[in-house]
Amino acid sequence: MEIEFDVKIDAGVLYDYMLHHTYTSASGLLGTGVGALMIVAFSMRHSVIFLIAGIVILGYLPWTLFIRSKQQMLANPAFKEPLHYRLDEEGITVSQSGTEEKQAWEQMYKAVSTGRSIIVYTSRVNASIFPKKDLGEHKAKAIEIISTHMPPSKVKIRG
Repeated sequence: MEIEFDVKIDAGVLYDYMLHHTYTSASGLLGTGVGALMIVAFSMRHSVIFLIAGIVILGYLPWTLFIRSKQQMLANPAFKEPLHYRLDEEGITVSQSGTEEKQAWEQMYKAVSTGRSIIVYTSRVNASIFPKKDLGEHKAKAIEIISTHMPPSKVKIRG
């Protein structure tokens, strides 16, 4: 079983990945909790400083991730051209401009999905991002290949 497709990483796809990555980490959850507590404190104490702090804390992270996704798009030459992926029995192969890298399924960290993408982590912080809009008709087969070659405990993909 094998599938090949091209993906174009744009700022929106990168932002979606960054949001998911951040808000599923301890620091992202902690920041959200603190921001929410500040707003609860405002409702109990009616002190505007709590409301301002809550809004700033809750808005800071998404805003900075949005700015960083735009900056990364502009700074990283790999995002200028489409990436060609091949998923097969061996693993995931990505190629671009004559360069090719292969990662075996056994080395994959986890696979997840967001509303916009399927993300296969190759380490805790690095990932291959497959935007669903680029997968098109290949989406179901890509999910099947990933699910077949990775342990179920590492795959959290919703269609």
